[in-house]
Amino acid sequence: MENNTGVKEFVLLGLTNAPELQVPLFIIFTLIYLITLIGNLGMIMLILLDSHLHIPMYFFLSNLSLVDFCYSSTVTPKVMAGLLTGDKVISYNACAIQMFFFVVFATVENYLLASMSYDRYAAVCKPLHYTTTMTRSMCARLIIGCYVCGFLSASIHIGNTFHLAFCLSNVVHHFFCDIPAVMALSCSDRHVNELVLVYVSSFNVFFALLVILISYVFIFITILKMHSYAGYQKALSTCASHLTIVSIFYGTVIFMYVQPSSSHFMDTDKMASVFYTMIIPMLNPVVYSLRNKEVKNAFKKVVEKAKYSLGLVF
Repeated sequence: MENNTGVKEFVLLGLTNAPELQVPLFIIFTLIYLITLIGNLGMIMLILLDSHLHIPMYFFLSNLSLVDFCYSSTVTPKVMAGLLTGDKVISYNACAIQMFFFVVFATVENYLLASMSYDRYAAVCKPLHYTTTMTRSMCARLIIGCYVCGFLSASIHIGNTFHLAFCLSNVVHHFFCDIPAVMALSCSDRHVNELVLVYVSSFNVFFALLVILISYVFIFITILKMHSYAGYQKALSTCASHLTIVSIFYGTVIFMYVQPSSSHFMDTDKMASVFYTMIIPMLNPVVYSLRNKEVKNAFKKVVEKAKYSLGLVF
């Protein structure tokens, strides 16, 4: 990326300038990141190891765990390093790279959640045709589509943001290179750029939400028609975890990106950003492991095998 502006690097203000909070925040974020790392990579390994989980639902879940780990890793290590060393400087190109990959993985997660809702629709509403609808090739096409949308969206946002001239301040009022915070530093007329940000983000969010809402309308209609209480419970339980994650993810994303820049308050945005960059990637595997019997059973099997192996060793 050609840097034709006067800014060669940015300074990330971080969450707080209070020295007494640096170490406690470092400890908290380290614990959150470790739980995110163990939870998401553990979920991927669990799905790979248990043949009973080799079905479309868990194929999407393993990809969701991978994306959560990746987009948390795009932001959290730099935040932790800044809290520990006090070095909050990030180069122009590193800022662009961080923003690019953050947008890629956040957009992929957005469309993954929509794909997962379609999978739940097929499982609940068309159970007899599920295996012929959600084939391996269909799942692969959905995943590839999610990543294509992610890279396309990130390319648009990076071009839209770093096409601007930065010649005033280089102090980013955020803890990472988020689009609204970086765009606010530009000395160019950014009215069109802000509209592009809102329109592209709105399209991504509301298109995925529309797919999710339509899927769940049909799912709930089907559930209400069920005469078997056991079937009703099973159908509802398969959707509960996904609905929980959808509610948390879209609540924070809509708050952050689908509003004009004039409505942004940096301190409030920082708190919301902590939630969706660190907390949500940590919560996803926890929600799915606590609310899903198949994941619990798979985990118990792995633990029992580990105990048996250790028993043989000792």
